[in-house]
Amino acid sequence: MTTSSAPTEHRLILIADDDPDARALLHDTLSASGFAVIAACDGAGALRLLADVVPDLIVLDAMMPEPDGFETCRRIKAQSHLAAVPVIFMTGLSDSEHVIMGLRAGGVDYVTKPVMLDELVARIHVHIANARLMRSMHEALDATGRRLIATDGEGRIRWSTPLAARLLAALPPDTGKAIGLQVGRMIEAARASADRQAVRVGVAPCQIEISHLGHASGDEHFFRIAEVREGLEAEILRTALNLTPRESDVLFWIAQGKSNRDASEIMNISARTVNKHLEQIFIKLGVENRAAAAAIATRVIALQQ
Repeated sequence: MTTSSAPTEHRLILIADDDPDARALLHDTLSASGFAVIAACDGAGALRLLADVVPDLIVLDAMMPEPDGFETCRRIKAQSHLAAVPVIFMTGLSDSEHVIMGLRAGGVDYVTKPVMLDELVARIHVHIANARLMRSMHEALDATGRRLIATDGEGRIRWSTPLAARLLAALPPDTGKAIGLQVGRMIEAARASADRQAVRVGVAPCQIEISHLGHASGDEHFFRIAEVREGLEAEILRTALNLTPRESDVLFWIAQGKSNRDASEIMNISARTVNKHLEQIFIKLGVENRAAAAAIATRVIALQQ
């Protein structure tokens, strides 16, 4: 038998298998391939190890004593810090029912026993690389100030940007539960129609707007979540951009696409006064026109949502 010599950068693999001979063989094979390996003899043992470490990939035997591999995987995926770790199932059962059970539990792949070791090593390399790419994408999304989550077809969160995770963690339990129910309804509605609308849940002032952005292969659905702060936008602009209260009001309405005349009527001041405030706003923001000022305002407000 030969093993892959591709660089692993000492990636950590967790193995869970109740067969000691199979567990030892996998441990030796993966170690020889350059991986760091930890092992558990059952699902409960794997969960105990995962309380202290986050591996790069998990290999689970499907048919272990309770909790079996499927339940172990579900418990892993229910923990936000482990949800993105890829799980490969090993099973002697090749019928489609158990394959589907593994994928629904959150697995990304499966191999049948007796395991072709070279094939398993190759698959591990592929899934670790894919997970690393996804983490880079999530970090890039977070750097742009986006609060995004991805769910499975039943509305369970698979991953979220750190900003989204922090927002969800700060919500009251009732609002978090309402979001889960609403996401499920939006997925069902999307299957019936291509029309997607933003929906708000919660009770003011703690309201969350959910927008269904679409879905990818494997029935993964993407949502944007935002804290609704109606009436606070001008204050956000004032604080973030060092504006006066009146300047922040003017900038907010300009960012909403209002003309000077419209803004003057809304604010009950003259259009000339609006223009004077705009001149000061341009100086403070270092811009030359309304469009540039409006773009800055829109981004500031979005980053606070």
